[in-house]
Amino acid sequence: MTAPVYSRFVNVGGIRTHYLDAGDGPPVVLLHSGEFGGSAEICWEFNIAALAAGHRVIAPDWLGFGQTDKLRDFVSGSDRMVRHMAAFLETMAIDEADFVGVSMGATTLLREASSPRCRFPIRRMVTASGGGFVPDNEERRKSLNYDGTPEMMRAILKSNFSDPRWHDDEEYVARRVAASNAPGAWEAVAAARFKSPQVPPRSQFGQPDTIAYESIPFPTLAVAGSEDQLRETGYHEVLGRIPNSTVVVLEGAGHLLNIERAEEFNALVLDFLG
Repeated sequence: MTAPVYSRFVNVGGIRTHYLDAGDGPPVVLLHSGEFGGSAEICWEFNIAALAAGHRVIAPDWLGFGQTDKLRDFVSGSDRMVRHMAAFLETMAIDEADFVGVSMGATTLLREASSPRCRFPIRRMVTASGGGFVPDNEERRKSLNYDGTPEMMRAILKSNFSDPRWHDDEEYVARRVAASNAPGAWEAVAAARFKSPQVPPRSQFGQPDTIAYESIPFPTLAVAGSEDQLRETGYHEVLGRIPNSTVVVLEGAGHLLNIERAEEFNALVLDFLG
């Protein structure tokens, strides 16, 4: 029997925070990707049931995403998102968990895990399409120029998936567009690109990779797609610098491989979690 998935809310320091909750057992926290319209529901819809068969799966919406309050900190930026996530985990009384992150969720997880002041109670972790140098390439530019239309969403999906069935599926595209145009959703994601005219222009992409992979003490499974258009070929090799790590490349897979190759991804995660 498939475990039911519950949509729940919790107050985290005055921020109405949404999360999905399924299954019973050792906790697994899922950290979703950060594209326009990204959320726990869309990111993990093909993974939660499999993981919840033997675990309690908790999939929160990041600050500004999904059904969590649409806020953006223009001073501390993404660090505010991490602080909010850490406060959510504390509110949920999660003192140790396995973590699974994809794209933005994976890179944030790696960066936090490498810090001597790690704010996430990590036991083990799985990263998908995270870490490494993030190029400021044409495919990344498509995600920056999103205007809320089906045409532009289709372009984003082409960048994120190798298999054309995702951007060819009108119903799927429409779901993504609706999520990206929910009240405050477009604004919250676009706000990350806003810069004061007094500050020199600087893209969030194309910057040096400063993650101290050698400092990550947690057992890690890193999964990459060979056809990831949002990363450079071979970017995943740096993940092998994590002392207790296994790196797996899915041939033919794109960036959001947990969706595109869900069955293979779920099997890898479950095998890793034992």
